[in-house]
Order: sequence, then structure tokens, then C-alpha cells
Amino acid sequence: MKRYLPFVLLFALVAIVLSASLMLRTQLMEDDRWVGLCVSEPDLWGCQLRATLGWLIHFGYIAYSALAVAVLGFIWRGRLGKMIAGLALLISVLALVLYSASLGAVAAVLALLRVVRADKTA
Repeated sequence: MKRYLPFVLLFALVAIVLSASLMLRTQLMEDDRWVGLCVSEPDLWGCQLRATLGWLIHFGYIAYSALAVAVLGFIWRGRLGKMIAGLALLISVLALVLYSASLGAVAAVLALLRVVRADKTA
């Protein structure tokens, strides 16, 4: 069981990030109530978060950061490289859910390839 514990923890973290991202997308970004509320009171914290996420999605910052971290994790050797790739996987799940599927998918595949790759021992 010790051998599979990191994979189980990563799977649990991916499930948590996926559910939180889906809640963020459905409850904040796609909900019609926020549109009317943000038109009348744009200074609410939810409206500010919605606007900031909109800009991050529009300019692709989430997807590009997922891709950059995935490349960094793919290049880095050893255990730290796998941990960086796990972080890239979490960011790419966020990118996949929040409308950046093209680069998010590339980052997810690259991160998953690094997570499952066996390290060469000297």
C-alpha cells in the first residue's frame, strides 16, 4: 500500500480540485443571478472574483501557467519533478474546467506522463 499512497493522494487532490472547479464554474461563472447582481452592485466580492476569473480565462493565464509548470515538472528529475508535475495536473484540471481545454489538455497529458514515468537510478 505504501507504494500506491502518492497516487491515491494525488487522485484525491484531483477529485477535490475538480469538484471545487465545477462548483466555481456552475455557481459563480454561469449562474444568471450573478449577472444581474454584478450589473447593479459591481463592488461585491463575488463580482470582483467573477471579473478576475473572467480576465484570467480570457487571456489564458490558467492554461499557460499549467503548461509552464507541466514542462518544468517534465524536465526536472527525481521526486521534486513528480511533485511539480502533480501541481501541474491540479492546475490543468482547473484550466480544463474553466474554458481553457486545448492547452489544459496538453498540460494534463504532459503532467500525467511525468507522474507515471519511472525515474532512472544511477
